[in-house]
Amino acid sequence: MSTMTTATTMLQQYLDAETAILAGKTVQFAGRTHTMESLDMIQKGRREWEVRVNAEAAKAARTPTIGGLGYKVARFD
Repeated sequence: MSTMTTATTMLQQYLDAETAILAGKTVQFAGRTHTMESLDMIQKGRREWEVRVNAEAAKAARTPTIGGLGYKVARFD
């Protein structure tokens, strides 16, 4: 499984878990049972995987980055 596929899959799992918890459900995720009290941990994990997905997408698009942030060089032709 490629890094992009893994990151995208993990992000989707965190999004699904977050949605379920916000709907008041209890979910099994990462070998644990999570409820509303786990929401902060789920959201933190989601944010981490969003960064990974965005970094992999930028790498695939060959977007130049500094510290993970993309940039463009102005051309004054």
